[in-house]
Amino acid sequence: MSTRILIVDDHEIVRSGLRRLVERQSGWEVCGEAVNGKEAIDKALALNPDLVLMDISMPVMNGIEATRQIRRLSPVTKIVIVSLRDDESITAEAKNAGADAYVVKACASEILLETIAAVLGEG
Repeated sequence: MSTRILIVDDHEIVRSGLRRLVERQSGWEVCGEAVNGKEAIDKALALNPDLVLMDISMPVMNGIEATRQIRRLSPVTKIVIVSLRDDESITAEAKNAGADAYVVKACASEILLETIAAVLGEG
């Protein structure tokens, strides 16, 4: 059975890159994409992903609030924040909202993959 991952980012090129990265991993599949926090909540409830890759800065609703709501509505869903911002206060805010991990977009793709695997209990 594949691990189902929802990708949430308002930039199509980022979603596309994350999709390619995830789909190259054995046993992982992208079950959907969302472009803002509100859509992320709706899709998380509809698709029941194992893990959400969540951007922070998005229109309609940011990733911190979406993380908080997904955590409340679906406590078993793992959430990894993937953000441009490398700031300890933002990292702390993401963790307080219920994120399982925080990765800066500037990191190597191997770090992101290792983080996802660790959050899923595979690493």
